[in-house]
Amino acid sequence: MITTILAEAVTAAGVTGSFTLGVAGAGSAIGIGLIGARMVEAIGRNPGTLPKVLMIGILTIALAEAIAIFGLIFAFQGR
Repeated sequence: MITTILAEAVTAAGVTGSFTLGVAGAGSAIGIGLIGARMVEAIGRNPGTLPKVLMIGILTIALAEAIAIFGLIFAFQGR
């Protein structure tokens, strides 16, 4: 089943926009999940670091989300 989906997404002309958006969205979601898990772990170990960990975590989550936005832009451009 997954091979037929990949075969439809990758055409003779190249990779379609939906495939690009799917990969970018999945990568971004995995990255945000890992960042959130590590933030909770760090705060659980040392609650006094909450302000620093929260600031750095929100910044890195925003950067990870930018990857999905770039994927969206490339999908609409047809790359």
